[in-house]
Amino acid sequence: MSALRERAQLIPEPELRRGAEVVAEGRAMARRIVPGRCAFLDHYGVETEAEYKRRCVAEGRVMLHAAIGYRDPFRTARACTEVWEALDKKGYRLDRFGLVFDRNMGYPPEMRAEMPKDTGLINDTEEAWHAIAAAAPAAPYYGDFMIGQPASFENAAMAIETGATMMGNLSHFYNYRLLYIEDEVGRAESTVKAIALLGAQPKEMYVGSNADDGFGPLFTDLACTFGLVLVEKYLVETLIGARHATVYGNMFADPRTRMAFQRALAMVGEETGPMVYGATTLYGPDLDANYASLSHYLTFDIATLRDRPTGHALTPIPVTEYTRIPEPGEIVEAHVVANRLIERAATVEPLIDFAVVDQIAEDLVAGGERFRDALLKGFAEAGIDTEDPVELLLAVKRAGARNLERWYGPGEEDEATARGRRPIVLVENIAELEAKGDAILAAVPTDQAEKIAGRGYAACVATTDVHEYGKLLLEHVMRGLDVETIDGGVSADPARLVARAGESGADFIALSTYNGMALSYLTRLREAMVAAGLDIPVYIGGRLNQVPDGSNTNLPVDVSGRLAEAGAVVCGDVDAMLNRLAGDAAPADRAA
Repeated sequence: MSALRERAQLIPEPELRRGAEVVAEGRAMARRIVPGRCAFLDHYGVETEAEYKRRCVAEGRVMLHAAIGYRDPFRTARACTEVWEALDKKGYRLDRFGLVFDRNMGYPPEMRAEMPKDTGLINDTEEAWHAIAAAAPAAPYYGDFMIGQPASFENAAMAIETGATMMGNLSHFYNYRLLYIEDEVGRAESTVKAIALLGAQPKEMYVGSNADDGFGPLFTDLACTFGLVLVEKYLVETLIGARHATVYGNMFADPRTRMAFQRALAMVGEETGPMVYGATTLYGPDLDANYASLSHYLTFDIATLRDRPTGHALTPIPVTEYTRIPEPGEIVEAHVVANRLIERAATVEPLIDFAVVDQIAEDLVAGGERFRDALLKGFAEAGIDTEDPVELLLAVKRAGARNLERWYGPGEEDEATARGRRPIVLVENIAELEAKGDAILAAVPTDQAEKIAGRGYAACVATTDVHEYGKLLLEHVMRGLDVETIDGGVSADPARLVARAGESGADFIALSTYNGMALSYLTRLREAMVAAGLDIPVYIGGRLNQVPDGSNTNLPVDVSGRLAEAGAVVCGDVDAMLNRLAGDAAPADRAA
């Protein structure tokens, strides 16, 4: 896409419902949605989590957050009770639970029965919502697949009525697309309406947004990530009249950028942040090594929050997270590590030079402000109404991270770089991903590389869900082997993916999957291929698991064998895919 010149490039609809009308509708509904109480509010005698957070900051307490969410809500409630009680017996406090919703919760309630399910929590009755809110005196935080989805308003209303006063996740609007729903305008309206509902409550409520779950990891410049935080604050606070708070941490492996991002938030007035998430990109299959990573990122998070509190709670991620859904005992174990580190924090803090970190933070704030101002100016010049929250939200999403950075990034122009600009603060995950891809390419035997490159392959690369890193890695490796890459999409509808592969003349489909739906997705994909008469290989890799129908554990199981039986080429890693790709029949041979 060339530089943005006119509104129709991003907003082709000749007319949209005015955002002010949507905001007014959401605010009017606040008269009917009455804030409830939960075990947390009653236990600490507070009206909101924000009040509690300010109390903890004044006391010098570092708060702690645990992510949890099994498919069955009542199993989730029991696990919350178990974790809280186990830590309480050890003399430790757990301040909040992050309830990990399944993507199914993003669909309107009347559609959920027929829509795909992953491995997360599904609250399908009022009883389920109340059971979780009453499970333990820890604040309930509903993040994934809440705000930012078609069911934003319905989910926000239930969360409010059961005592939640902070919830996310606005950033999901950008790229957490649901299969089989194409109505972006309706999703934007539901998102804005939900935020307006929060803003009109008589209690202090916040909409959270995880900088790592939206466009953040797709920028090459962390200043753009911070700039998008500032754009969101403008949209939520100025245009809608609600409160915005930032989550971060998943993708921050370097302690300097973790610390600097938190310090930058403090510089722009953040004081009631939801949580700092664990650096999950540091984890791998070696559990012993994961303990080192756990202690590493927690040490710096603790020091930063003690030195300049922003209200964020820390999230110790269990060391088993990389391979499977953690059990309650493993969550407790990670929190014991965190508490011991907090107790020892005073011995570490004098060793940290916060002046170096603050310089990076100042660069993030200055660069982020330039990004925000350039985006709003550029959109306005193209005819986009930047004072309309629905229109602004749609425009940001449709522009995409790559174009936003190329058009409005604060770095100096340099066409030799990936986005045409030199990053002020390099996003480490993009650099690491490219380095990983380069290492894979360097290890490919010469004869294998020549065989793949010489066949003139065209690959349609897609993901079954919202996780894009596997797709980016595949595309990098494919391009390095002279394989034409065709964008099959993220959370690609099977029928749409088949149509894309067919119309573009793809020789094979390469699928990256993550969240417990590998078999059901492949089944629908194969049905669509048969219907379209498309007979090409389907290579699939990633988390090849699924929760079995009727499971009494809610835990996913490996379905690699069943995927192979269903006709997929199952690949444990990219190397395995390349081996199969070089050994399989060439396109001309298959056609013959």
